[in-house]
Amino acid sequence: MIKLKVEKAQKESPLGSTIAHGYLILSLVPRFLYETGAWPAGVSQAFNYGANRVRFIIPLKTGSGIRNRVKLISAENKGNGRTLLTLENTIEIEGKDKPALIAEIQGMLIAG
Repeated sequence: MIKLKVEKAQKESPLGSTIAHGYLILSLVPRFLYETGAWPAGVSQAFNYGANRVRFIIPLKTGSGIRNRVKLISAENKGNGRTLLTLENTIEIEGKDKPALIAEIQGMLIAG
């Protein structure tokens, strides 16, 4: 079990707070995409296909509000009802000028 040492972080961290691990933030991207309905109608399955580029820009302090801004980079027809989407995801932090994360990810969609 991992225990957060909040008081220690508030006193000793240059950020004055605990932060969310970058890979935790990255792991939220598929959930955001699902919740926003990023997949078009007629898609029966969607698979994580990988990431081309991931950048952790600034730390995300615990308790901060975030949102995902998505930009379609490409949609490639791979045949047999499969489409490979490449999406740029920008995890923005409420009240901050810079994002926590910018990640170009790929998802394989299967029509069915």
